[in-house]
Amino acid sequence: MRLTTHTDYGLRVLISLAVIERLTTIEELANRHGISRNHLMKVVQALVGFGVVKGIRGRRGGIALALPPEDIRIGRVVRMLEADMDLVACLGSQPAGCVFIGSCRLTRAFRGAIEAFFAELDRLTLADLVVDPSSIQNRLELAS
Repeated sequence: MRLTTHTDYGLRVLISLAVIERLTTIEELANRHGISRNHLMKVVQALVGFGVVKGIRGRRGGIALALPPEDIRIGRVVRMLEADMDLVACLGSQPAGCVFIGSCRLTRAFRGAIEAFFAELDRLTLADLVVDPSSIQNRLELAS
C-alpha cells in the first residue's frame, strides 16, 4: 500500500502550518519543501474545502490552520485526501473482476488490515505529530 503524493503533501502542509504559527503562502511552503507550487495549490484547495485549512485573500493574505492541531485527526485527513483505499479489486466497487469472490478469505484480511491502519491513524492528532516544534522549524529553516 502506498499513499498518494497528494496525501503526502497534504500532511506536510498541515505539519508546516502547525509549527509556523502565522499566515504563510503556498509559494513559501513550496520553496521550503522543494515541491511544485501548482501541485501544492491543488492540495491546499482540498484542505480548505475540507475545513482544516483557511485561506485569507489579499496582499497580506495566506493560509493557516482552520482548527487547533489537537482537533485535526490524521486518519480523517488521510481518508479525505485519498480517493481510493481499495488494495485489490475485490475491495472495490467492481469486485466481479476476481474469480475468487466468495471463496477466498483474502478480502476479509485486507479489509481488516485497512481498518487497523486507520484505527492507528485515528489515534493521532496533528498536535501529536508536532510535539517537538523546534525540530520541525529547523528542518523548514525557520528563524527562531
